[in-house]
Amino acid sequence: MVFSNLISLIRLLFVKDKELYVFIHKITGYYPRDISIYQLALVHRSKPVRMPDGRWANNERLEFLGDAVLDCVVAEYLYTNYPKKHEGFLTSTRAKIVQRESLNRVGNVFHIDTHVRASAHSTSHNSYISGNAVEALVGAVYLDQGYKRCRRFIIKRIIQDNFDLNDLVRTELNFKSRLIEWTQKYRVSIEFELIDTYTDSDNNPIFKTAVMLGGIFAADATGYSKKESHQGASKRVLDRLNSDPIFKEQVLSTATAPPAEG
Repeated sequence: MVFSNLISLIRLLFVKDKELYVFIHKITGYYPRDISIYQLALVHRSKPVRMPDGRWANNERLEFLGDAVLDCVVAEYLYTNYPKKHEGFLTSTRAKIVQRESLNRVGNVFHIDTHVRASAHSTSHNSYISGNAVEALVGAVYLDQGYKRCRRFIIKRIIQDNFDLNDLVRTELNFKSRLIEWTQKYRVSIEFELIDTYTDSDNNPIFKTAVMLGGIFAADATGYSKKESHQGASKRVLDRLNSDPIFKEQVLSTATAPPAEG
């Protein structure tokens, strides 16, 4: 351990981005072996960098990898710590941990936004840059340190330091799941329709999704991902069902069978 720390300190003397090197160690508990992976993990698509081979790159590939590793580790952690819980519980709880809102909060705790390279417009209009960067960071740790260390980082620094699981399991933040459960209870059909895709002024993709209940338009919403637009639209539908009794009766009239008991 002492020898390993000595090597890391020597490396720090010669590394170009000393501030980022120290920042990554503070967050992960590990000294980077290849600082360039972490530099790329903090590059938003709105401000790509040119790689040594001439191509332009951002953190989206690392975000893709980190998302998969995060899903795997969180699933294993919940499976191990809740041996008597059914699959639905495990799926729902994992979704609450890895959803963009939760990861964005983790990113804010890490102050990861202070190191993300992004255009000013994207920073002010995309509230999930920090959460996406957390996923990219997970991908970077996985490539740089290996699965075991990455798993340890996720469990300690992301899950245990940021989530009270006992409280989390009592809090339902997945609006889409809640809406689907409501439609199943009342035997109402539900459809999520992608009605438009476009880019904003900074070339960020925007997705617009509409929700149909029993063939009736219920609400729509936009987001920087299909998942985000689904969540936003579902929340609006739930709010409308709670506040508009006429709309609710119209939807219930489309039920294909009597409501389920309970």
